[in-house]
Amino acid sequence: MKINEIKALLQQDDVAADLLAELAKDERKGVQKLLASYQRRQEKLARQKAAFAGRFAYEKAYWQQGQLVAGVDEVGRGPLAGPVVAAAVVLPQDFSLLEVNDSKKLSPQKRLALYPQILAQAVAVGVGVMDNQVIDRINIYEADRQAMKQAVEALSVRPAALLVDAMNVPVELPQVELIKGDAKSNSIAAASIVAKVFRDSLMDDYARLYPQYAFDHNAGYGTKDHLNALRKYGPTPIHRLTFSPVSEMSGNKKTD
Repeated sequence: MKINEIKALLQQDDVAADLLAELAKDERKGVQKLLASYQRRQEKLARQKAAFAGRFAYEKAYWQQGQLVAGVDEVGRGPLAGPVVAAAVVLPQDFSLLEVNDSKKLSPQKRLALYPQILAQAVAVGVGVMDNQVIDRINIYEADRQAMKQAVEALSVRPAALLVDAMNVPVELPQVELIKGDAKSNSIAAASIVAKVFRDSLMDDYARLYPQYAFDHNAGYGTKDHLNALRKYGPTPIHRLTFSPVSEMSGNKKTD
């Protein structure tokens, strides 16, 4: 076989063992480099699959009893503007998106690519949103919990239990609270991606309403440019007035 043909063949992930054995005997340096690259990629894929399977440990405890379980996570606790968003995701046992992981470890492009695939493969997805006015009225922690409750209640199926990232959801369901749960459970990781993409999309819409604040770049977090715009224009209707330094700034400046 020509080296280009071998290169195309080894780009697949399921090359037959007998063919690999034959290529191992090929003395051409180009072939051996391609084979080594293929083997490294297969080893990486095997580690990825093992880690992915390990992140289903909590779900399997329920699946073995024939029960559905939902992962729940939120995003938007720290920004100075915009809502807090939570998502609840029920995954099937044959869920196969290996790249699903803690949303903070993924690029925006990867999250956007995974988002529709999660929606397509999930048994059910629910989203909860609490705006800045609710946050200011009941505080961010309680708004977080209410967003999670809304997300769980929006599910089209009722799970037997919840896997939650370091929070307790005010619903009558058994819950497992996991510190850094989005790195320990694929269901929580999927929820973190859904919540993040959903909220980022909202902030992109707000960026068109309030272009001076560049919400499409900072998602409402207190970046240098965001703080400069706050000083110049004052808070918008979506700013959290109980959050410092927003609370110290006049609300009388123009936002349009």
